[in-house]
Amino acid sequence: MIEHSKEVADELSKLLAESYTLYLKTHNYHWNVTGPMFHSLHLLFEQQYTELATAVDTIAERIRALGSKAPGSYAAYAKLSTVKDAEGDPDATEMLRTLTEDHRTVAERANKVLKLAGQHEDEGSAAIASDRIEIHEKAAWMLSAHLGD
Repeated sequence: MIEHSKEVADELSKLLAESYTLYLKTHNYHWNVTGPMFHSLHLLFEQQYTELATAVDTIAERIRALGSKAPGSYAAYAKLSTVKDAEGDPDATEMLRTLTEDHRTVAERANKVLKLAGQHEDEGSAAIASDRIEIHEKAAWMLSAHLGD
């Protein structure tokens, strides 16, 4: 494996860990949201976790294409991710705030991947990162719109 490929794969591994943690949190919130916004949030969270489920596969396969092993355990994700598991019993507003910030965090990680991939002329990784930035920024916007932000 070329050294820069490992460097990009390592950053993609962090993106994978953050994306998977966000997937799990979003799915949890989908199951447990209550209140007057239940129906709209239940559907929105489902759309978002479904998109994330596809994304984690794409990211993991790119890591493998670069010659590295993709992390695939909760322990590995906990070490690599700055997005943290959901704790407690948040209300719908707190769910929205948390997911908004988490999507912004993942967009920032994708931007790091994009810049690193660009430095190494790794167009495949750059394309994935660029797509992820757009998706996470849109998700953050949609979530924060429910808060009136």
